[in-house]
Amino acid sequence: MDVFGLLGTPVEHSLSPPMHEAAYDELDLDARYVTFEPDRDAAAAAVESAATLGIAGLNVTIPFKQDVLDAVEPDDVAGRVGAVNTIDFSGGTPTGHNTDVAGVKRSFAHHGVALDGRDAVVVGAGGAGRAVAFALADAGAAVHIANRTAERAESLAADVPGATAGGLDTLDRVADAEILVNATSVGMEPDDDDTPVPTAHLHGGLAVLDAVYAPIETRLLREASQAGATTIDGAWMLLFQGVEAFERWTDRDAPVDAMNEALRAHLG
Repeated sequence: MDVFGLLGTPVEHSLSPPMHEAAYDELDLDARYVTFEPDRDAAAAAVESAATLGIAGLNVTIPFKQDVLDAVEPDDVAGRVGAVNTIDFSGGTPTGHNTDVAGVKRSFAHHGVALDGRDAVVVGAGGAGRAVAFALADAGAAVHIANRTAERAESLAADVPGATAGGLDTLDRVADAEILVNATSVGMEPDDDDTPVPTAHLHGGLAVLDAVYAPIETRLLREASQAGATTIDGAWMLLFQGVEAFERWTDRDAPVDAMNEALRAHLG
C-alpha cells in the first residue's frame, strides 16, 4: 500500500483526504491519505521521518510551506515562489513542488479562459498571491498586484517578471483588465458580506477567480456574475492543485470528476 499525506497544522478539517481518497477508490489504487501535525519547529524533521518511513508523497499546508524548503530539493517553480506544497519521495532525494501554480492555470483553462497576453490584477501579496502572480506571469499575462500594504506588493512584483504593483487605490485598474484574482481572505466566512474589489470596477469582459472557497459563491463572484463576468470559485483552484499532486505522485491521469464530486460534497 502506498501512503500519501498532508503536513500542516491544523489539518483536522482539511478537504485533501476525501479528495485524494476518492481518486484512489475511482482508480482502484492500493493507497491511503493521512494527516500529520508536527510541532511548529519540526517540519524538516517530519519530512526526513516521512522519507524514512516510506511515505510516497506529502502535501504541505500552513504553516510549513516555507519551512520545508531546506528539507527538499525544490523545482524551479517552487524555488521562485519560495514555497512548497507537494513533496515527492520517489527519487533518492525528496523533491519539492508548488502545485498551487498549476492549480491556477488549470482552473482558468478548465473554464476556457486564455491567459496569454491578458491584463491581470491580483489582489493580495501573501502566500496565495505569490503563487497566483507567478502562475499568471508564467502563462503570459501582464500582472498588476494590489495589496493593502503597497510595499509588500512592490516586493512581490520585483520577483515576478514584468509585474507592477500598488496599494488598494490601484484597484481601478480592474476596469480595464481581463483577469482578476482575489488571493486574500476577504469574503471568507463568517465575513462573507465583504468584497476586495469595488463593484463599480467589475465588467463583462472579466474572468474572475476567487481563491476563497468557503463560501463557494462569495460576494465578489456574485457581483462579478451580475456584471456579466466569467466566474471561477476557489474550489477549482483547490481541486486542480490536488489533481496536479496526484498525477505527479502516481504518474496516472487523475479522475478529476470523482475528486471534484468528493470535494464539493464536503464543502456542502
